[in-house]
Amino acid sequence: MPLLKFDLIEGRDEQEITALLDAAHRAVLAAFKVPQRDRYQIVTEHKPYHFMIQDTGLNIERTRSLVVLTVVTSPRSTESKQAFYAELTRELEESCGIAPSDVIVSIVGNTTADWSFGNGVAQYVTGEL
Repeated sequence: MPLLKFDLIEGRDEQEITALLDAAHRAVLAAFKVPQRDRYQIVTEHKPYHFMIQDTGLNIERTRSLVVLTVVTSPRSTESKQAFYAELTRELEESCGIAPSDVIVSIVGNTTADWSFGNGVAQYVTGEL
């Protein structure tokens, strides 16, 4: 945990997706200080006409490289969230050529009781984690 859910415009190949996921994981490791194998990522691709992402009046230009990322996680400090946004955009730009203007992130908080990693058990609650 955290769980990262990527919404992308279809058309990236396997190597591009892998580079994107690896870059995002490095940002999670750096900003949220989670263990290396704490990696949960899902990619959903959409036809371009299934995406309508504007700029909320900020004059931000979008391209087909757009990444909309939803992060589901236990509570994080404002500082760690800001570090994540900065580290993620840096990683994606350096590793994937994705402009920071093409990265939208929404962090959704939950608690340890909201997670089951399998076997019908909330491992944080039972003390397994």
